Amino acid sequence: MNFDLTTAASGVPALFSPDPSTARRTLEFFTADIRNANTRRAYARAGADFAGWCSERGLTDLSDVEPVHVATYVEQLKLAPPSIKQRLAALRRLFDWLVVGQVIPTNPATSVRGPRYSSRKGKTPVLSAEEVRELVDSIDPSTPIGLRDRALIGLMVYTFARVGAAVQMRADDVYVQRRRTWVRLHEKGGKLHEMPCHHNLEDYIDAYLEAAPPSESNGYLFRTAAGRRGALSAGPMRQADVHRMICRRVEAAGIRTQIGCHSFRATGITEYLKNGGRLEIAQQMANHESSRTTGLYDRRGDQIKLDEVERIAI
Repeated sequence: MNFDLTTAASGVPALFSPDPSTARRTLEFFTADIRNANTRRAYARAGADFAGWCSERGLTDLSDVEPVHVATYVEQLKLAPPSIKQRLAALRRLFDWLVVGQVIPTNPATSVRGPRYSSRKGKTPVLSAEEVRELVDSIDPSTPIGLRDRALIGLMVYTFARVGAAVQMRADDVYVQRRRTWVRLHEKGGKLHEMPCHHNLEDYIDAYLEAAPPSESNGYLFRTAAGRRGALSAGPMRQADVHRMICRRVEAAGIRTQIGCHSFRATGITEYLKNGGRLEIAQQMANHESSRTTGLYDRRGDQIKLDEVERIAI
């Protein structure tokens, strides 16, 4: 397929496309420098929003953008602190790319400070071990869809897998090594992360693959279906499909906690740590760069708070 620069550049905001060379350099930032699709979308939104803000104020030339403009833009954002910091990080990185490409002489976002934000606990809702068991037991394992959903939920709980990594899995990403079943996860940044299966997960995956194997050895592991009892297709589930499935299963199980795909990752980490697991090992299992990130998933303190609240004997 031929790449038409003129067509592609037409989608670049005017601030970043005053001439073909600047438009090309901007496009290269989003195509060559950023490999993660989610990051690319988030940074593109940040760049487009800033360009629109500048246009409304008569700023049409990149060389006229100064730190005061970036600071004023950041100040007026009506977003949560983490989102503001992400916007600022996107602008810093984009402007750095343009500086290296000799489009502008200096980065106007470098000296701008974002809002202070520190969190020792993440916001992802988690389930208790009992709720996870109720959820899994409520799934009918007599259908291919039931077996698929049970295996997928089990994968996210027992391997701390991100949903994005789970839906990318192929059948040959499940393999036997040292008499145990292992899984190969395709994580962010193209990294491969291998994990041995918990015995429950091993049973779930074996039952699923025996009842509904992919038509090809390298076919997608978790596939879509036509209807709730229909045969599985060859196409992969998307993250939105998994989210809808989880909402449907949670409602059917009578669980009132409002959870999402990431909740199983947080639940698995919390239960591992509750049962004597070490934070540094949880970090390796979750494939986190920092143990601080893993610590955000640790909700053991929630149980302490609940126990203490009951001491208010009124």
